[in-house]
Amino acid sequence: MNPKYAPLFAPYTLNNGVEVHNRLVVAPMTHYASHDDGSISEEERRFLTDRFDGFGMFIAAATLVSPEGKAFIGQPEAISEKDLPSLREVASIAKRQGAKAILQIHHGGNLSIGELLHGKDIVAPSADEKSGARALTGQEITDLIAAFANAAHLAIQAGFDGVEIHGANNYLIQQFFSGQSNRRTDEWGGSLEKRLRFPLAIVDAVVKMKQQYASSDFIVGYRFSPEEPGERGLTMSDTFALIDALVDKPLQYLHVSLWDFYKKARRGADTSLTRMQLLHQRIGGKLPLIGVGNLFTADQILEASLTGWAEFIALGKTVMMNPDLVRLIKAGEEDKIVTAIDPDNADHYGIPDNLWAQNMQRLAYLPPVKDDKNWQSPDI
Repeated sequence: MNPKYAPLFAPYTLNNGVEVHNRLVVAPMTHYASHDDGSISEEERRFLTDRFDGFGMFIAAATLVSPEGKAFIGQPEAISEKDLPSLREVASIAKRQGAKAILQIHHGGNLSIGELLHGKDIVAPSADEKSGARALTGQEITDLIAAFANAAHLAIQAGFDGVEIHGANNYLIQQFFSGQSNRRTDEWGGSLEKRLRFPLAIVDAVVKMKQQYASSDFIVGYRFSPEEPGERGLTMSDTFALIDALVDKPLQYLHVSLWDFYKKARRGADTSLTRMQLLHQRIGGKLPLIGVGNLFTADQILEASLTGWAEFIALGKTVMMNPDLVRLIKAGEEDKIVTAIDPDNADHYGIPDNLWAQNMQRLAYLPPVKDDKNWQSPDI
């Protein structure tokens, strides 16, 4: 291995004493490959096996906590004991590759897909005409907090090393936090403090489940998106308030969701600085931050790490394209890392059929396709 990449392979000890053996994280990747009941399929199994050998942490695809929150075809589930065999297998696949296995727990809110809900209502903090979502009742909110806690309990039983609470990408938790999607006037909405109640209640419920059923080694992380477009959308200032609340919780890490690692702030902070820099400054060393955002080559990954804006670097698109990414870096073959999907070489990548079909539509959140000159950043 070229010695310059050594910083990527430095260990890091979390605040609960758990050592992560390097700074590389497999970002949660939606693979559209689980069976309709959320159980693991052969395609999913093939996609996960040997793809993240050598990574420090593996964060599983967004995993559903309650039936009315399903937002993807082929979404894995952590709802009841029927999901334990598949969850155990995913955890085992990750651990065999040497990575800490983290289950990301998720609910789609108004981004849930009605056709996948078997007659259940699409629900959200407030009624949403575009999606047809109705507002959650107070009891349903309490039930959903319990559903996230239950998913954490299932993760513990399945042998995961931790869970990541999915508070990003405009899904349910972020919908509660955002004044754009949360127009409630009860204790769950209105002021910034009240809009924070749902995310923080989920954190507290998950931590309580950890305290009851797991050891201190169990990892709890939180993923968030720092800004939203729109007049009432989240600003960096809002996100600073979220960070201030989260760093006071017994979490092990924070994980930002970004399309571009170097994107500058839009509003609510110094717009001449990158979101990553601002977030890291705000956290102030109280928790490690996982950064992400269109980092493909070994040099791009290293450069992002050397900014000092993130303790860990998460990788998604490049892991899809390079099932042997860490091996290539360690073997001094980083020049073999590919940066665009070859549509004529599908068998090379081991990508599930549904995911491959989406990639061939040249969608921005998936890897660039070879010779696609239109692949560009969305406004997020």
